Amino acid sequence: MKLKASLALIAVATLSACVSSPPSRAPQQQAQPRGVEGSWADPSGIISTFQGGTFSTRSTDSNTLLASGTYTTLSPTLVEINMTSLVRNTQARVNCSLVSQSQLNCTQDSGAQFSLTRRI
Repeated sequence: MKLKASLALIAVATLSACVSSPPSRAPQQQAQPRGVEGSWADPSGIISTFQGGTFSTRSTDSNTLLASGTYTTLSPTLVEINMTSLVRNTQARVNCSLVSQSQLNCTQDSGAQFSLTRRI
């Protein structure tokens, strides 16, 4: 009788050890970027940064500020940028559409179009 009770206790202890062991950790994923926040590059490598309502564009070779301004999020996929080009000494309004989490298509008020790709 003691043998049966001992075997039963061992079986319960073994099962409870399996049940009470901590779950395995799944790999953590990086948070997905929200809206346009972050760094973007044009095809020639010029870097544009959107951060907390401010916008800036810098050269990649010397990190020279080329343009700066502000941006307003009009909807989850539309952004309006009001910027000053320090190179041309002009102001422009640019409307951009977030077509995917990694691509931003923009049109300047002059009609010129360009695309930016999110930098990781």
